[in-house]
Amino acid sequence: MAEDNKNNQDEYEKVCYVCRRSESKAGPMVRMPGGICMCQDCLQKSFDAAITMTGGDFSKLMPQDGAGNLPASPENGTGSTADEDGTDSRNSGNGFPGMNSPFGFSMVMTPEEIQSMLGRRPMPKSVKKTENSEAPKIDMKKMPAPHRISEMLSEYVVGQDHAKKSISVAVYNHYKRLANADKDVEIEKSNMLMIGPTGSGKTFLVKTLARLLDVPLAIADATALTEAGYIGDDIESVVTKLLAAADNDVARAEQGIIYIDEIDKLARKRNATQRDVSGESVQQGLLKLLEGAEIEVPVGANSKNAMVPLETVNTKNILFICGGAFPDLEEIIKERLNEKSSMGFNADLKDKYDKEKDILKYVETEDIRRFGMIPEFIGRLPVVFTLTPMDKDMLIRVLKEPKNAIIKQYQKLLEMDEVKLEFTDDAYEAIAEKALKRDTGARALRSVIENFMLDIMFEIPKDPNIGTVTITRDYIEGTGGPVIGMRG
Repeated sequence: MAEDNKNNQDEYEKVCYVCRRSESKAGPMVRMPGGICMCQDCLQKSFDAAITMTGGDFSKLMPQDGAGNLPASPENGTGSTADEDGTDSRNSGNGFPGMNSPFGFSMVMTPEEIQSMLGRRPMPKSVKKTENSEAPKIDMKKMPAPHRISEMLSEYVVGQDHAKKSISVAVYNHYKRLANADKDVEIEKSNMLMIGPTGSGKTFLVKTLARLLDVPLAIADATALTEAGYIGDDIESVVTKLLAAADNDVARAEQGIIYIDEIDKLARKRNATQRDVSGESVQQGLLKLLEGAEIEVPVGANSKNAMVPLETVNTKNILFICGGAFPDLEEIIKERLNEKSSMGFNADLKDKYDKEKDILKYVETEDIRRFGMIPEFIGRLPVVFTLTPMDKDMLIRVLKEPKNAIIKQYQKLLEMDEVKLEFTDDAYEAIAEKALKRDTGARALRSVIENFMLDIMFEIPKDPNIGTVTITRDYIEGTGGPVIGMRG
């Protein structure tokens, strides 16, 4: 048992009870009764505060009786600490509990008395020692090649071949960069920007990548970020989530990937009459993270405070992927393309691109700047690629092909009731047509299916004789019902 405690102490650092800094940050700790540790800085500050409060006369901190005399105690050589009525005079008078020595803490103080004097703060979280930790070596033989990463993504994500190719190459090159032992040629990282309409699979693509690759990956939401000093998450919170995904292992987190979703919500506000604390200022704050800097992040919390220890994380080797829908960016692209029209027989028509569905493929950095992203931010995201909007054929494939397709999910639910669920080809087309009208991409599929599957999921378990349920186009359009097949 004693050996286990010793190993546990060797693995974890001591954390200051007051400032919450670990031993590697604050220096050697002074151990006190009850397992409480204090760094030398906080201990010195407590001494300075005591001197200021008493003017150097520490007897004022000691408990006194009504006549101003020190009570009897073993420490001052006058006998027992108990008064005539049997009470303990250590906790009476105008002093602090247990203040029987000029150093403030008596050896007879209980841990509860120490915590009461310090404000009854909870014990700090343990922090693993990282002084001798080294970044794990990257074995490129175990890292799948870009075409293999794209194939694995294709099992869950339908279409978006260009996006899958771009993200596969970027992730593969990221780890080749980390495995590069040639210090003469330093490979720069290529942060990415994904642009695509809602429901096109941006977030799902990154979540699937995180599940397939054994690498620390954190997904953060840009809408919650605010400028330092305002209500909301600090900019460093995106790194805190990565540190948590790496089990608070700093060396492993420094080789991870961070995906910042809804990045278009940080665009500079047009004609804003009040201070914008969640727009351009957040872009400026993210610059140091994208470029690479050593920042202190809290362990186990989103914001810095005195209750949690801090760890230093270097973002130089962290790959950043940003994604956003960028609404109305199409109009900016059309405006730029139409400016190239000229007069004459060979001139382009002004409405040439009005019927272009995938207008985002013509995007350039100038369009993103006009949308409201600052040039310094765009420059730190050199790889820009777009996702195509969902059409009818892609929505039908989303229903059928992925491993976790929504149709397969409902088939599994009814299979647990020993009922087989089937769909006709016309039913697939009807579902895709209804979802296409909602203009929210693949997200509309679930809401459409939920509407007509509600009655089926409610009624089917009532009759144990039902064996099959076939969904038809008439049932989807509300002009008929499903085809029910009985057992046997």
